[in-house]
Amino acid sequence: MKISAQEEYGLRCLLQLARADQQRESLTLNQIAGLEGISVANAGKLMWILNKAGLVQSQRGTKGGYRLSRPAAEVRLNEVISVLNDESVETHCKSYAGVLDSCVHTGDCGIRPVIVELHQIVDNALSEITLSQLLGTEANVDALLHKIQGVKHRTDSALQA
Repeated sequence: MKISAQEEYGLRCLLQLARADQQRESLTLNQIAGLEGISVANAGKLMWILNKAGLVQSQRGTKGGYRLSRPAAEVRLNEVISVLNDESVETHCKSYAGVLDSCVHTGDCGIRPVIVELHQIVDNALSEITLSQLLGTEANVDALLHKIQGVKHRTDSALQA
């Protein structure tokens, strides 16, 4: 599964807000863009999407800026990716129609269940991870992912037995 630039940068911007939130601070659009090395226009687009989805809130004025709308420990990655992702299974099928207007397998497709299941597996894994957990070291996040994968693997094995 490929992570789009919008998903990557949006997630990184949210992590900057989570770090600032630990200090009870907000960040301006210029600060967010500077910290992530992206254009102010791109940061603005991302903050607009995240604000519209209710993940961040903005405040105007001298003490204004962007903040998370709820604690980082309550923001799950599957929610973030869902907000920033503009591709659904239907979009995927339309993207690979070849030279035709629609895929020749629209009525009955053996590939679609695989794509749907892969999306579900990724969504389930991302639902186990919060923004606050990503604030740790790379090694800690890696260990968390292995723990989640191990739990899922053991659960799946038990269900098959």
